[in-house]
Amino acid sequence: MTLLSSEKAIIEAAYLKNTQGQSLSLEEKSIIEKIIILLDQGKIRVCEKIEEKWITHQWIKMAILLYFSIRPMEKIECGPFSFFDKIPNKQWGPLDQVRVVPTGLVRLGAFISPKCVLMPSYVNIGAYVGEGSMVDTWATVGSCAQIGKYVHLSGGVGIGGVLEPLQASPVIIEDHAFIGSRCIIVEGVIIEDRAIIGAGVTITASTKIIDVSGDSPVEYKGKVPSSSVVIPGTIQKEFPAGIFGVSCALIIGKRKQTSDEKTSLNETLRDFNVSV
Repeated sequence: MTLLSSEKAIIEAAYLKNTQGQSLSLEEKSIIEKIIILLDQGKIRVCEKIEEKWITHQWIKMAILLYFSIRPMEKIECGPFSFFDKIPNKQWGPLDQVRVVPTGLVRLGAFISPKCVLMPSYVNIGAYVGEGSMVDTWATVGSCAQIGKYVHLSGGVGIGGVLEPLQASPVIIEDHAFIGSRCIIVEGVIIEDRAIIGAGVTITASTKIIDVSGDSPVEYKGKVPSSSVVIPGTIQKEFPAGIFGVSCALIIGKRKQTSDEKTSLNETLRDFNVSV
């Protein structure tokens, strides 16, 4: 990112101008479009891991918001379909090395790595999907979400997006994680590498994630530790009207430190009787 220090300064100045209602120059608009293309090519990322810590680059989120402001609404043709929007869809060819099933849609400014498979699904601007990952049927990857290598997002998974506020962190799904059907992961939650999230688990920034695999519970928020096997659960909470069950996520064990092959994953799911 240091090579883009001048672009960063221009974007930050342009963002301030835009909030004050001032017009942007041709140079500023050109830099905004350059940043979107670099995102689209995977040469820069909204969020990246530096020294074991995920860092969000707010100025790149600024560039995305500015891109919306300078783009006109227009008719977008996509095969037999037509849309009316500001951001075009990505176009695919053999050099991309990505399998895209019809109605698998990705907005310009999102990067899909080689060897990925996109079933009928949707990936929004600013998102990054790592090598060999699958975005399964009706799964959605929100703006700026970061998906690692060889991740499986099962059918109907909802990965939340975030552009504003600028300081908000995107959802992170690290390498070799498995996200079960109809899971919802939002509000900057981090799913660490090799974790398995069973079907129907919802995790927000405030969801209690409780490790119940030991003698006493251990509680997390905003992060599922590496190799955890997680299922949906409930926890009792007192309200003025009485005590009611509130959704939580339960860590019931750890994925074996063996290979990441699909056979190993299937064995793990059977061992813990996890629905996917």
